Amino acid sequence: MEADRTASAELLRIVGLMGADSGTIHFLESDGLLHLAAASPGMPEHVLTIIREIPVGKGMAGLAVERRAPVDACNIQTDTSGDVRPGARATGLAGSIVVPIFEGADVVGALGIANRAERVFTEAEITRLIAAGRDLAQLRTKL
Repeated sequence: MEADRTASAELLRIVGLMGADSGTIHFLESDGLLHLAAASPGMPEHVLTIIREIPVGKGMAGLAVERRAPVDACNIQTDTSGDVRPGARATGLAGSIVVPIFEGADVVGALGIANRAERVFTEAEITRLIAAGRDLAQLRTKL
C-alpha cells in the first residue's frame, strides 16, 4: 500500500533526523485502539505482535495519547516509573520517547523513537518530535 510506504519512509526520515536507532508510528482508529502504521526495520517480530494494537492508557504510546504529553525514559530496560511495558523492554533498546500526534487540538496517534544507549531528550528535540507528529497527522487520512 502506497500510504504504508509513505508512513515508513517518513518514520525512517524522523529516526535519522533525531539520531535514533528505531521508531514506530501508531494511529487511533475507530475501535479506540492505537494501530501500528509503521515500524523501523529490524524490530523483532514478537515485539511487532505485541505493539500492533495498543489500548489508550497502556504502555508508553497509550500513555502519551491519554496524557496528551510526551512519555520518555532514559533507559527503558531499568525504568521503574510504571510507564514502560514488557513489550518495550523486549526491543533491547534504552533511551526512548513517545509523543502524541496532534491533528489540530485532537490526539490522533503516537510517534515513538528510541536509541540502543541511554538518552535524555532535550526540550528542543521534544518540540521537533511534536512538530514531526503534526506533519504525520496528514498521513493518517491517506492510510
